[in-house]
Amino acid sequence: MRRFLNTSLLPLAAGLALRLLFVLKYPCNSDDAQLYEQFAENWLKHGIYGMLVNGRLTCVDMRMPGYPAFLSALYFLTGRTGTGARLWVMLTQVVIDLLTCLIIAALAAVLCPGSDAQRRRVRRIALWLAATCPFIANYAAVPLTEVLATFFTAAALLLFVLLLRFLAESDLLAGGDAHLFHRLFTGLGMGAALLTGLGTLVRPETPLLLFAAWLAFAWVFFRKGEFAKWPGMLILTGAMCIVPLVPWAVRNAVTLHEVQFLAPRYSELPSELVPHGFMSWEKTWLYRFRDVYLVSWKLNDEPISIGDIPPGTFDSAEQKLRVAALLDEYNESLTLSAEEDSAFGQMARERTALHPLRTYLNLPVARAAMMWLTPRIELLPFSGKVLPLAASWEDDPVDLTVTVVFFFLNILYVALAVCGAVRLWRAFPMSRPAILLFAVFILLRTAFLTTLETPEPRYVIVCYPAILTLAAHAFARSKKPA
Repeated sequence: MRRFLNTSLLPLAAGLALRLLFVLKYPCNSDDAQLYEQFAENWLKHGIYGMLVNGRLTCVDMRMPGYPAFLSALYFLTGRTGTGARLWVMLTQVVIDLLTCLIIAALAAVLCPGSDAQRRRVRRIALWLAATCPFIANYAAVPLTEVLATFFTAAALLLFVLLLRFLAESDLLAGGDAHLFHRLFTGLGMGAALLTGLGTLVRPETPLLLFAAWLAFAWVFFRKGEFAKWPGMLILTGAMCIVPLVPWAVRNAVTLHEVQFLAPRYSELPSELVPHGFMSWEKTWLYRFRDVYLVSWKLNDEPISIGDIPPGTFDSAEQKLRVAALLDEYNESLTLSAEEDSAFGQMARERTALHPLRTYLNLPVARAAMMWLTPRIELLPFSGKVLPLAASWEDDPVDLTVTVVFFFLNILYVALAVCGAVRLWRAFPMSRPAILLFAVFILLRTAFLTTLETPEPRYVIVCYPAILTLAAHAFARSKKPA
């Protein structure tokens, strides 16, 4: 019995049960999911990566092709498409997500400074944390990119950390076995860069992981007195990351007559107006995800009410009247005109000139806090309403309980990660480059996400392999290795 409890089977079984609960009881849908399914079905049936535009199947580049390719492969294997294939898609994502849990456990073990017994203990803790974490698990129940993107991120992190550990603990850079160094770099460094490139085919911001790795390796090379080797490492890993993107860029050059390695910044269709002014205005006040539903995602589709915009959005009564007048004009046609967009842009410039710190500092920080400190119940049938507390409890105690528990659970994971990083930094100096990699990756990704028009909490899920890896070390013994 003790041997069974010490194996990976029990946490994996618990993880499987949790994911099947989400798949069978709380399957979810979204507009993005339907868009990915449309791309995959058209690609499989017609050989065209595109969608219907004005009744005509049109080639587009508004989403990266990695996840639609994953769906197309499953459609081919199962003989089903769209909603008919969703159960198979979700079950496959369950398997991939459990593999990610094993990678997280391996990451924690690689970072462990102690004996084999200590590494096994940390690996078990990390596996339990990853397998039972609902914030990753519930994305197995929806056709979105999170599960696949998290898998590639975790796998790339593992290879990067392995290489960092070898370089930090050896004299390979200081006149050691050059042949061994090149073998390790080829197998681990280039492999991690390739995985980063494959992840970029799923989520276009994945190269931020490579940028974080470059900084971590720069630190190691500098401390070893071999900084001259860093530019070569940067060039080779950068080139390897680009390799998986080349077919996509060639396709875009041939089909759309543009060399595009990533998806367009605003995911626009050809000849579609990008509402730069409106989005700039939103960036002077929007930070809560609920406002994305009420304003951002209604644009060019539904009426937008002045009552749905927070009162703090307006610097004056006159400004509120201007916004109300613009929204009245928009609501007549449900299409934002170039003139209306320009007027919103002018208002954004005025608000930014009046309070530059609000636009460039306060709101990005608020967006980051919102994305990280949230109950993460977007995919679950709960409202997330907490205040007023007594009324929320009276209306739906289950809803309130789940919201509060998930909120504090999310904070717990982040707090444990911080604690684990501090303990590991103090106990094992050789692990510091890996901790730097995790920290820079999380900070870079968070900073980038605060610049997006719709700051969705799901976008930080990809950081959870690093969070859970470090969280496992909060329970590790701080005794330094002999």
